[in-house]
Amino acid sequence: MHPGLLHPADDTIRARRLPADGFYVRHGRLYDADHHEFVIRGVGQNHAVYPDRTPQMFRDVKAMGANAVRVELSAGVVARRNDAADVARVIGLCRQNRLICVLVVNDTTGWGYRPEAIPQAKAVDYWISIRQALIGQEKYAIIDVANEPYVLDNFATWPADTKESIARLRRAGLRHTLMVDAPDWGQDVSFTMRDDAAGVFAADPQHNTVFSIHVYGAFSRATTIHDYLDRFLRAGLPIAVTEFAYTHQDGEVDEDAVMSEARIHDIGYLAWSWSGNSGDVSNLDMVREFDAAALTWWGRRVFDGPDGIRQTSRPATVYT
Repeated sequence: MHPGLLHPADDTIRARRLPADGFYVRHGRLYDADHHEFVIRGVGQNHAVYPDRTPQMFRDVKAMGANAVRVELSAGVVARRNDAADVARVIGLCRQNRLICVLVVNDTTGWGYRPEAIPQAKAVDYWISIRQALIGQEKYAIIDVANEPYVLDNFATWPADTKESIARLRRAGLRHTLMVDAPDWGQDVSFTMRDDAAGVFAADPQHNTVFSIHVYGAFSRATTIHDYLDRFLRAGLPIAVTEFAYTHQDGEVDEDAVMSEARIHDIGYLAWSWSGNSGDVSNLDMVREFDAAALTWWGRRVFDGPDGIRQTSRPATVYT
């Protein structure tokens, strides 16, 4: 029997999954709708700012081996609102290119620090307002509730707020796998997500939530990366690295350790980012000017280097 397949006698999982027929979590692992374990391998793209680049970007990253893409959307605060029709188009493009969409609201980034940012609860409002584009797409789309919605000064409310966000989405009929970003600009330096993850996971009536960590300057050492991820693995809780780079404004990152740990333990990763970064983070572009033929050093590392996407990515079996 393939190790990624559910045992036919697992009636509890079967009963819970039949209505949704999409991604789900079991024993700390993410499975696709065909009951095979799915390990995310992809990159991020700011669709809200560069919507015209999305169709070609999806084709390019698929050709380079990715099985998923993290798509930043806007509720209409930091960019033009991505309405239900546009989100449906994005999911359709993912399906055409046999990619899994990880959809995330970007307007929450740095709430409590950036004046224009909205709280996580407003991101939930957005998801509920476009649910007609989401329901029925559980095989192909994962909902990352809010990007980096808490900074270093307001992390204490993360557990209760996140439980309430999950509850509201479930009451609204969204049965997708959910992702929740860590506080502290996504890096969980307070260990709030790490220490409260079990309670948040248990509060999801579908037990279908994945924890999302962003790996930047707080993870400059291999031991730090290993110890953090290991806590989730030993607890049987699902974890994914949904943003990381080799450096950032807050310091250097051990990207080799991130990718090695992800390969050894089958942890999903989504590297930041394809193209379009500006200012002092423009060096995080994987390709120049959205041109797949113009890979940067970072792009070559992510796609072609050890433990990279070409070497470790496998497509979701809903497409194969």
